[in-house]
Amino acid sequence: MAVPTREAPPGSGAVWELPERLGLGEDVARLNAVIDAWAQSTDVEVRPMVVRQLAGRAKRYRPATVFACHRAVAGTKPTEQVVRSAAAVELIHNVSLVVDDILDRSRYRRGLLSLHCRYGFLPALMASGYMGFAASSLVADDPYSVRLVSELMQRLGVAECAQWRLRRKPLGVEDWRAIAGEDTGSMFEICARIGTRDERLAAFGRLLGLLYHGCDDVADVRGTAALGGGSEKDIADGILTLPAALAIRDPETALLFERPDAVDALTERLVAVLDEAEAYLDGIARDAEAAARADARAPRRLLELVAYTRELSRSE
Repeated sequence: MAVPTREAPPGSGAVWELPERLGLGEDVARLNAVIDAWAQSTDVEVRPMVVRQLAGRAKRYRPATVFACHRAVAGTKPTEQVVRSAAAVELIHNVSLVVDDILDRSRYRRGLLSLHCRYGFLPALMASGYMGFAASSLVADDPYSVRLVSELMQRLGVAECAQWRLRRKPLGVEDWRAIAGEDTGSMFEICARIGTRDERLAAFGRLLGLLYHGCDDVADVRGTAALGGGSEKDIADGILTLPAALAIRDPETALLFERPDAVDALTERLVAVLDEAEAYLDGIARDAEAAARADARAPRRLLELVAYTRELSRSE
């Protein structure tokens, strides 16, 4: 059941080339084969939705992290066990994308109509649940990965609830680190633990996820400024992003953060702290590099992954 795709937008090519740039193209091809075979084996009621959600030009950022961590420690190609575990993580990631698209009212994902726009809210939510439970079935004969997949789903759920509960509250950078560390940070931490089959790169994975989250926060503000408010969802919802955590140290900005009608004024304050946010991200990147050097036998791919992630906030 082929689904037509579109090319990535101009200027984003490097994102899609990540596996090849890290020398992981063969590993990701094996991952794609596992995902494609699973998608074609799904129940006919949900198969069109599952295939559509997994179609398009996915970045495979999280599986690439799994494979980079594995090779940094083991020095060999990933085992079938590791590949299937990476596929389970990618399914969980897509669960979060479906939910995010619904909450953000996003019409498109990877150049296609988002799942809820094409099939409706309830079918999209049920398809996401189907994928979530399937993640465990992909690793059913691997108790270690079953435990990690279950842990990841629970941690992501808790993190999203906490982030929503704390919206519009003028908290600080340490609060942002705690939220981001359990949101994106937990995803990349689990990727690292799956890749190495132990805890040795857990700190690196968490820092990489924190860096990814922060770069995404900054890139969103840059997009909002460039597009005249076109990507202001987090600002409108009062989500504690890195620029927001820095900006609301100013009492007047903190008051703006609490007001749903102050998006334009607040955006100006967030833009004003972007240089400081970039400097803060440089610090996280240095910490991630130090963790990679300390805990990996062959850290080259991990250092490249950090450098690559760090550039995301500057991408157009």
